[in-house]
Amino acid sequence: MTKRYQLDPKKPRQLTPAEARRLDSLPIDYSDIPPLDDGFFTKAVEAWPPAKQQLTIRLDADVLNWLKANGRGYQTRINRILRAAMESAPPRRSRSTSAPKKNTRHAAD
Repeated sequence: MTKRYQLDPKKPRQLTPAEARRLDSLPIDYSDIPPLDDGFFTKAVEAWPPAKQQLTIRLDADVLNWLKANGRGYQTRINRILRAAMESAPPRRSRSTSAPKKNTRHAAD
Protein backbone atom coordinates (compact mmCIF):
# COMPACT_ATOMS: atom_id res chain seq x y z
CA MET A 1 0.00 0.00 0.00
CA THR A 2 1.35 3.42 -0.97
CA LYS A 3 1.20 6.16 1.61
CA ARG A 4 0.30 9.61 0.27
CA TYR A 5 1.20 12.91 1.90
CA GLN A 6 -0.46 16.25 1.35
CA LEU A 7 2.08 19.08 1.59
CA ASP A 8 0.99 22.44 2.91
CA PRO A 9 3.02 25.17 1.12
CA LYS A 10 2.41 27.50 4.06
CA LYS A 11 4.08 25.04 6.44
CA PRO A 12 7.02 23.40 4.65
CA ARG A 13 8.69 20.61 6.57
CA GLN A 14 12.10 21.19 8.12
CA LEU A 15 15.03 19.67 6.28
CA THR A 16 17.04 17.11 8.15
CA PRO A 17 20.67 18.13 8.83
CA ALA A 18 21.80 15.59 6.21
CA GLU A 19 19.44 17.08 3.57
CA ALA A 20 20.59 20.61 4.39
CA ARG A 21 24.28 19.58 4.06
CA ARG A 22 23.58 17.87 0.75
CA LEU A 23 21.82 20.96 -0.66
CA ASP A 24 24.55 23.28 0.61
CA SER A 25 27.24 21.15 -1.04
CA LEU A 26 25.63 21.28 -4.51
CA PRO A 27 26.46 24.28 -6.69
CA ILE A 28 23.54 26.28 -8.09
CA ASP A 29 23.23 25.96 -11.87
CA TYR A 30 22.87 29.45 -13.37
CA SER A 31 23.41 28.32 -16.99
CA ASP A 32 19.80 28.95 -18.04
CA ILE A 33 19.77 32.54 -16.78
CA PRO A 34 21.02 35.12 -19.30
CA PRO A 35 23.65 37.52 -17.99
CA LEU A 36 22.44 40.98 -17.02
CA ASP A 37 24.30 43.90 -18.52
CA ASP A 38 24.52 47.47 -17.25
CA GLY A 39 21.60 48.46 -19.50
CA PHE A 40 19.30 46.24 -17.47
CA PHE A 41 20.16 48.00 -14.24
CA THR A 42 19.85 51.51 -15.72
CA LYS A 43 16.30 50.74 -16.88
CA ALA A 44 15.26 48.86 -13.76
CA VAL A 45 12.58 50.48 -11.62
CA GLU A 46 10.89 49.39 -8.44
CA ALA A 47 7.34 48.65 -9.54
CA TRP A 48 5.90 46.60 -6.69
CA PRO A 49 4.15 47.18 -4.41
CA PRO A 50 2.36 50.16 -5.86
CA ALA A 51 2.15 53.25 -3.67
CA LYS A 52 -0.78 53.26 -1.29
CA GLN A 53 -3.15 56.19 -1.11
CA GLN A 54 -5.17 57.00 1.96
CA LEU A 55 -8.89 57.50 1.52
CA THR A 56 -12.17 57.38 3.38
CA ILE A 57 -14.69 54.77 2.28
CA ARG A 58 -18.18 53.97 3.52
CA LEU A 59 -19.10 50.30 3.72
CA ASP A 60 -22.26 48.55 4.79
CA ALA A 61 -21.96 47.46 8.43
CA ASP A 62 -22.39 43.77 7.61
CA VAL A 63 -19.66 43.94 4.96
CA LEU A 64 -17.26 45.60 7.38
CA ASN A 65 -18.09 43.06 10.11
CA TRP A 66 -17.40 40.23 7.63
CA LEU A 67 -14.04 41.75 6.70
CA LYS A 68 -13.06 42.26 10.35
CA ALA A 69 -14.24 38.79 11.42
CA ASN A 70 -10.86 37.28 10.50
CA GLY A 71 -8.96 39.66 12.75
CA ARG A 72 -6.27 42.17 11.88
CA GLY A 73 -5.61 43.09 8.27
CA TYR A 74 -9.10 43.91 7.09
CA GLN A 75 -7.82 46.87 5.04
CA THR A 76 -5.36 44.56 3.31
CA ARG A 77 -8.25 42.17 2.60
CA ILE A 78 -10.27 45.04 1.09
CA ASN A 79 -7.29 45.91 -1.12
CA ARG A 80 -6.82 42.29 -2.24
CA ILE A 81 -10.52 41.88 -3.05
CA LEU A 82 -10.54 45.09 -5.07
CA ARG A 83 -7.27 44.18 -6.84
CA ALA A 84 -8.67 40.76 -7.80
CA ALA A 85 -11.80 42.42 -9.19
CA MET A 86 -9.71 44.99 -11.08
CA GLU A 87 -7.34 42.40 -12.57
CA SER A 88 -10.16 40.07 -13.63
CA ALA A 89 -12.14 42.82 -15.35
CA PRO A 90 -11.70 43.29 -19.09
CA PRO A 91 -9.45 46.21 -20.02
CA ARG A 92 -11.30 49.49 -20.29
CA ARG A 93 -11.01 51.62 -23.36
CA SER A 94 -9.60 55.02 -22.56
CA ARG A 95 -11.99 57.90 -22.82
CA SER A 96 -11.55 60.28 -25.68
CA THR A 97 -10.21 63.67 -24.70
CA SER A 98 -12.11 65.41 -27.48
CA ALA A 99 -15.13 67.55 -26.68
CA PRO A 100 -18.42 65.65 -26.44
CA LYS A 101 -20.60 65.78 -29.51
CA LYS A 102 -23.60 68.03 -29.18
CA ASN A 103 -27.01 66.64 -29.75
CA THR A 104 -28.17 68.66 -32.71
CA ARG A 105 -31.75 68.78 -33.89
CA HIS A 106 -32.62 69.59 -37.40
CA ALA A 107 -35.41 72.07 -37.85
CA ALA A 108 -38.36 70.84 -39.82
CA ASP A 109 -38.46 72.26 -43.35
